[in-house]
Amino acid sequence: MPLELLLILVVGGISAIALLLHLSGRSQPKVMTEPEAREAWFRQFPENPVVDLTLAKDGHAALIQTADGSAPLGLVWSFGADTVARFLEGAKLSPCQQGLQLRLADFSAPTVQLHLGQAEAVLWQELIEGQSSPQPRKQEV
Repeated sequence: MPLELLLILVVGGISAIALLLHLSGRSQPKVMTEPEAREAWFRQFPENPVVDLTLAKDGHAALIQTADGSAPLGLVWSFGADTVARFLEGAKLSPCQQGLQLRLADFSAPTVQLHLGQAEAVLWQELIEGQSSPQPRKQEV
């Protein structure tokens, strides 16, 4: 089989699969409920149970507070039909037109764009900036 024909078949096949996935709705970002956000966090960080969760109104992201009081906040967000979870340790936050932009200290997810309303973006910014560095644990006497 000539290489040109093989290249056309491969590119055409991949394009057809991508088009079918898009037309069937599987390219839409996942909309999470609170239990789904907890499950998504637990799937990546089973050793850090969720104590508190703030879900975005559109369901595409959630801020996570873990049981470990010295750990930074976590974030679960939609990435296509799946979710991604990361701790926000060392994250740099900046407001943008659509909501908030987070620059993470993680090469596998360097930037996250959160689409939030103006009031929601202010609340999330306060929560993230208030918890951006690990809080020292109180020692019991």
